[in-house]
Amino acid sequence: MDQEALRNGLKSWCEALNTGHLERDLEGTFSEEAWKLVRESGILGLPFDERYGGLGQDLLTTMYVLEGLGHGCLDGGLNFSVSTHIVGVGVALQRFGSDALKERYLPGICAGSTIGAHAISEPDHGSDALQMTTKAVRDGDGYVLNGAKCFVTNGPVADLFTVYVRTGREGGPLSITAFLVERDTPGLTFGEPTKKMGLRTSPMCELYFDDCRIPADHVVGRVGGGFLVLDHVMKWEILCSFIINTGEMQRRLERTVEHAKNRVAFGRPIGGFQAVSHKIVDMRTGVATSRKWLYDTARRLAAGENITVDLATAKLIASENNLSNALAAVQIFGGNGYTVEYGLEKDLRNAVAGTIYSGTSEIQRNRVAAMLGLNDDPSDGSRRSLRGPSSRGGKEGAIHGG
Repeated sequence: MDQEALRNGLKSWCEALNTGHLERDLEGTFSEEAWKLVRESGILGLPFDERYGGLGQDLLTTMYVLEGLGHGCLDGGLNFSVSTHIVGVGVALQRFGSDALKERYLPGICAGSTIGAHAISEPDHGSDALQMTTKAVRDGDGYVLNGAKCFVTNGPVADLFTVYVRTGREGGPLSITAFLVERDTPGLTFGEPTKKMGLRTSPMCELYFDDCRIPADHVVGRVGGGFLVLDHVMKWEILCSFIINTGEMQRRLERTVEHAKNRVAFGRPIGGFQAVSHKIVDMRTGVATSRKWLYDTARRLAAGENITVDLATAKLIASENNLSNALAAVQIFGGNGYTVEYGLEKDLRNAVAGTIYSGTSEIQRNRVAAMLGLNDDPSDGSRRSLRGPSSRGGKEGAIHGG
């Protein structure tokens, strides 16, 4: 299927998706009606095999269409939930799941009738995923899970979770296993929805496991292979989430340019003032740079190359450019930019999250520094995060999975 046709086909859904987006943000509500429209658009099946109801598209095409979603859909929280749904369960399941698990769950993921999420972070261990304490112990033909997860995006509405828990010795690279857990599993309970600064229409909560019994055939991949699953998922998460942000940046850039051409102050359009025009040039540079790093990194991943440094760099560039882009838009729109009505203050609040989730900006800098041989101190987590996505983050950096 042609990439342009897929992206253009999405445009017809965005106007409906945008209806009431400001009100939803103020109320902090997940819109079931908007999710229904997302389902009907077919975007949720982009990277999945056609035999499960997907569209069979590769990573680059999926990113291209998701960039279009970011450009067209003004509900940043909804965009965030879409990315989490696709990546959190679907991508992990397609790459590592058994045929039986795929047959059972992927059709619902593709259709959006089953909402997906993943649970990684814990309250006490933050970015050090190797120290997670939620455990699964083998018991007969299944496993018994005990512990808690926090910052689980889509948690309040999700039907299916990829949950990463300890099954081996503490701190070992083969100590983590990924399980599929259904919402109504006895022993799984949910905290109240978490109130947060931005991305308010993307719901979040804590999960609690109290002797929660999971069938042994619900392991994703193999026992002890959870870090392989998580590494794959994190690559997709960063590329998909931040290409959506790039689309959002492009939209704000276009809107700001139009405003700067038409808003007259002191006898001329404000775009004629160097202080304004330079901000806009920086916005454009940030969009172009983010887009190039994300797509170039995706191409290298598709080619089977090592993208450890490129991924960290791309995430750092895109997240910080998104934040500066949103701030510049608010400043150029002046008093109007500060109001709820214009939606730019919402964009700014949303953009802050991108410097935190999927590994904070500080963690990404540490990772690159370690690869350059500049940091040999294992106490800061840099080297540990290089062996796997332990920079997923908890209190510091795990809005997506928790």
